[in-house]
Amino acid sequence: MKIKSILVSQPAPNESSPYLEMAKKEKIKIDFRPFIHVEGLDNKELRTQKIDLNQYTGIIFTSKNAIDHYFRLAEEMRFSVPDSMRYICQSEAIANYLQKHIVYRKRKISFGEKTFADMAPLFKKFPSEKYLLPSSDVLSPDIPATLDKANLDWTRAIMYRTVCSDLTDISIKDYDMLVFFSPQGIRSLHQNFEDFKQGDTKIAVFGPTTQSAAEETGLKVDVMAPTKETPSMTMAIEKYIRNMNK
Repeated sequence: MKIKSILVSQPAPNESSPYLEMAKKEKIKIDFRPFIHVEGLDNKELRTQKIDLNQYTGIIFTSKNAIDHYFRLAEEMRFSVPDSMRYICQSEAIANYLQKHIVYRKRKISFGEKTFADMAPLFKKFPSEKYLLPSSDVLSPDIPATLDKANLDWTRAIMYRTVCSDLTDISIKDYDMLVFFSPQGIRSLHQNFEDFKQGDTKIAVFGPTTQSAAEETGLKVDVMAPTKETPSMTMAIEKYIRNMNK
């Protein structure tokens, strides 16, 4: 079976995307559609978690979504974020995104390399702050484990949730391959298409947690990324297509 059409469970990329290059090179059709989206909680829902924004001297940001929803809720609650606030961000890209909301150069901002565990030296450097962790309703177990190991005074605040998008206008059977990047994407597939049977449809997943979620629901994973040979999803798919289409 040749791969002729692929559905990627993410928003459409920009013009320089490797997906578009691959589509041209391999003569395949690639469509993009987010299987999940983020919804913000309101200030009433935050208050039920007994969160008082005044109580914290530091904030730990793991994503751009976390930044947007923290400042949105601060505004809704008429909380003026003090200039003395310490920001610890998971990566430089996330730290730079803070400029959307604050005057960057005048603030106490630190960032890690890439993963949450990379932030451990920063927590050692600034152990005495009272930290708030704005998060989604889904949290990787690595995060509380790293924070507890650092003996920090920290509190999680769920400020947004990841929900399944409505995909009922899609004919899922029209695609030879479906590409997933999170367990929530797998959940959305089954929620939107309760009668989905994999059959000849190929499943591509990014990361071990997405792979586990797919296999737990009875899906057979055909393409896995990242690996040493194929560190990106497009590389993994391209390699698989070439083997299949031989």
